[in-house]
Amino acid sequence: FPSQLKSPTPGSAEELRCLQVLNQQPEGSSLEELSSSQGCLKLASTIKTYVAMVTENMIRKSAVKEAWRSYFNTSEGQLPPKIAGKPSAHLTLRPQSLAEDGRSQRFGNLSQSCRYAITHWGHSSLHSHVQNMTYRAGRLRVEQPGKYYVYSQIYFRYRGAGRDSGPQLVQCIQWQPAHSPPVLLLKGVGTKCWAPEADYGLHALYQGGLFELKAGDELFVSVSSLAIDSNDAAASYFGAFRLDL
Repeated sequence: FPSQLKSPTPGSAEELRCLQVLNQQPEGSSLEELSSSQGCLKLASTIKTYVAMVTENMIRKSAVKEAWRSYFNTSEGQLPPKIAGKPSAHLTLRPQSLAEDGRSQRFGNLSQSCRYAITHWGHSSLHSHVQNMTYRAGRLRVEQPGKYYVYSQIYFRYRGAGRDSGPQLVQCIQWQPAHSPPVLLLKGVGTKCWAPEADYGLHALYQGGLFELKAGDELFVSVSSLAIDSNDAAASYFGAFRLDL
């Protein structure tokens, strides 16, 4: 449009007169009130269309710029805080920790089949992590309510004698609501008959399930025997993660 105004056309003088008329009109006047000349009406309509187009482009660019400023926080020169991930935890058994495990008043009265609470899990290593949950002394604490998949595996290593088939091995995942006694969530049982010549009987028990948990609920693992291989971080573990269902 500006190039059209500058071009030396025969009607340029008339267009200049129309511009003077337009400039003198009070704000809010309609196009029909500007002039009876069809040329002036056409020019005014063209100007109005051009101004609307420029205004729309400016608003669009301003909105995009503001969105980027909000995202990158350019006023501070920093990226916005990273969005927190979903609650999750994966703990691995700490080497040489089982001698310190066992019965604890903090875990309440546990059944004989799962009377030993495991209290020492590794939670900040290559194989483990805790995110938006809390770990303390063998317990995972839920901070955000929701449906959680809870799981655990224990790798038992029982030293037999002669034709001893080995004991019944039991692993339990316990749930303890705030100010309440522990509740058994999952229980895995294994009875194996090992070869007489074997130095050790090895057996892994895995279990997992989906449960509705509330903020403040705690989870822990207890077992029937502390005859566990504690030197393999990939063999014995305990964890939970929230699912958005």
